[in-house]
Amino acid sequence: MTREFVNWSGSLCFTPAERAEPADEAGVRALVRRARESGATVRPVGSGHSSSPLVRTDGILLSLDRMAGVIAGDGRVATAWGGTRLRALGEGLYDAGLAMDNLGDVDYQSIAGATATGTHGTGLGFGNLSTQVTGVRLVTGTGDVLDVDARRNPELLPAVRLSLGALGVVTRVTLDVQPSYQLHRRSWCAHLDWTLDHLAELQHTNRNMDFYWYPRSDQTQIRVINRIDRDAAADRAQTRLPDGEPRQSQVGPTHRTIPRHRELRFEEIEYMLPSEAFPACFAEVRRRVRDRHRRVAAWRVLVRTIAADDIWLSNAYGRPTTTIACLQNTSLPYEEYFRDVEAVFRHYGGRPHWGKKHWLGARELRPLYPRWDDFQAVRRRLDPDGVFLTPDLARLLEES
Repeated sequence: MTREFVNWSGSLCFTPAERAEPADEAGVRALVRRARESGATVRPVGSGHSSSPLVRTDGILLSLDRMAGVIAGDGRVATAWGGTRLRALGEGLYDAGLAMDNLGDVDYQSIAGATATGTHGTGLGFGNLSTQVTGVRLVTGTGDVLDVDARRNPELLPAVRLSLGALGVVTRVTLDVQPSYQLHRRSWCAHLDWTLDHLAELQHTNRNMDFYWYPRSDQTQIRVINRIDRDAAADRAQTRLPDGEPRQSQVGPTHRTIPRHRELRFEEIEYMLPSEAFPACFAEVRRRVRDRHRRVAAWRVLVRTIAADDIWLSNAYGRPTTTIACLQNTSLPYEEYFRDVEAVFRHYGGRPHWGKKHWLGARELRPLYPRWDDFQAVRRRLDPDGVFLTPDLARLLEES
């Protein structure tokens, strides 16, 4: 029996014609070929953490939950099945003495879904999770298996590392990894003005740094993470950290230190801005939140950084990036608030996070990505019959 799909936040609900959970690659290929022959669409789905309608379909919703786990790792690279959740991936790598270079704020997502939508953490020296992908194995819209890495079809790597699920079903992901290491995570509270005055220094003297702003109090929570075996500059220069003892201090491996467990569900809009535009953009967001939305903006605003990359649909393509994310409890209204701040983000050249709330279509998105047309050419090559092109994806990728 077909079951209703509900995403993590509860804002996306739909009932596909069919829900499939193949146990192996052969099952994925057979399903894609059947869909192609019948004219149906297939949408791969990960954990459902995304709040955008990328996975919505009235066709076949394909889950890779039965294709999960670390396949191999040798100290420099590791390969995992596409359905592997980030939490399980971290534990599997740790058992092998390995770790990813960086992670995002939560570990609920699958590795294929997280990289397909540009999930990211924070740190001036770190790109989004897709930049850690060195190879992808996918089942294309013709039902064929395609390997893409530095040796095989390398010209496709900038497209498949972040593909929105538009190029095929990613069955395996190969990642750049390193020997496991320990991180020290600490957090302090400070007034927003202090945080903004010291922001550049905090970002440059810590491996990872981000902050939450709480609009109703104008306080922030500053979070810094450093390796315990290096990068001790912040410890030697107390002026770079708020006064007093940290409100939180934790030491552990990457996958247990960076992500946080989230009990409360929320909606989120996040835009990636050119870093030089951040001060002016944040000042305008702050003004609008305080003047127009303080009554309903009960949740926090998160600021992070991402290094530039060369992935065609990456929100950080070609530019150092600072992100602003507005979060809202699922029990509270969000659309008027989010649409208002989206206008600010767009004014300052922002690109929306693919997996979060936004109201842009292909007409608005195309000018933001210099390699947009190159990605479209690859999409038509790998999915000539539009097996993966649902109406929602077509709205994002094809100008009407």
